[in-house]
Amino acid sequence: MADLARRFWLRQRQALQAPRLPWMIGDTAFTDQCTRCQNCLKACESHIIVIGDGGFPQVDFQHGECTFCYQCADVCPEPLFRPRAEAPWSATASITESCLAAQGVECRSCGDACEPMAIQFSLQPGCVAQPEVLAADCTGCGACVSVCPSQAIHIQSETQRNHTS
Repeated sequence: MADLARRFWLRQRQALQAPRLPWMIGDTAFTDQCTRCQNCLKACESHIIVIGDGGFPQVDFQHGECTFCYQCADVCPEPLFRPRAEAPWSATASITESCLAAQGVECRSCGDACEPMAIQFSLQPGCVAQPEVLAADCTGCGACVSVCPSQAIHIQSETQRNHTS
């Protein structure tokens, strides 16, 4: 029999991994005003916006990366997004202990996928190089997430990082 409490806990953890949408107003205001019209899903050029819990749109970086094209905001009939001139979100990648490098296996998939080069590898004596996320350079685009063979990378907004730390 499935442990439903554990499944709910896992779903909550998954929901905390990525910001809902770039340039989105606050989460509560978003869920109060979003009509779930799915225009943003259709407009997303990288197809990373999916239907989440309650039918609300959310980003799924397993499908690819955010190109910050602003099309999701442009097609939205509701006032749910901040101006494009503002930063899309304050989100960065975080790497967990399930990273292959932490297990002694050479892997640099995330660093290869990171266009702003926000993931650097520091050499360790007697070990494989370990990845480090340079938060100041990370855009939170999620390009590193889908290429990670161990699913050790998650994108978290600043508020989500504060809740989990």
